[in-house]
Amino acid sequence: MPPESVEITGLLIAWRDGDQAAFERLWSLVYGDLLRTARRYMRNQRPGNTLQTTALVNEAWLRLAGVTNAGWRDRAQFFALSAQVMRRILVDAARARHARKRGSRAIKVNVDDVPVLSPEQDESIVALHETLEEFAKTAPRQARVVELRYFGGMSVEEIGAVMRISPRTIERDWDFARVWLKRELAK
Repeated sequence: MPPESVEITGLLIAWRDGDQAAFERLWSLVYGDLLRTARRYMRNQRPGNTLQTTALVNEAWLRLAGVTNAGWRDRAQFFALSAQVMRRILVDAARARHARKRGSRAIKVNVDDVPVLSPEQDESIVALHETLEEFAKTAPRQARVVELRYFGGMSVEEIGAVMRISPRTIERDWDFARVWLKRELAK
């Protein structure tokens, strides 16, 4: 394990156990990685968007700071949860920008073609999020793989570390989830 991963894991465990100094040190170590994840999310945003990359990171950090009883295990788990938090922030922002009555208009979405958060795709990202939430009710592991890979930008190896499953299982889950989501989103 790289030294930085060991240090982050140690700080997460210390933070879990109530060490506030560990929480502050953790921020300085993970900020760059969180910023890279946020940039990936925000890359296709229109200029002048009210939600900026640093605001996304700061909001995610504030929400993570409020997490209690997370049972932090390691760096990979932390970044998986960070990606999930950022996803929820962005979906909430998209919903707020395009608030309208539920079900007023069906939206077709291709899970392979949706650029994350392009200006024209706010409705698509919300539709994908809602469909993924439904999928998680019947196939939680596969939905988690989609969340970590699509929204979190994690590699198969990183997902394997978070979920503690083999790369081949992740690939099968990804293939199954894509087919299911495409079918549901095409309805």
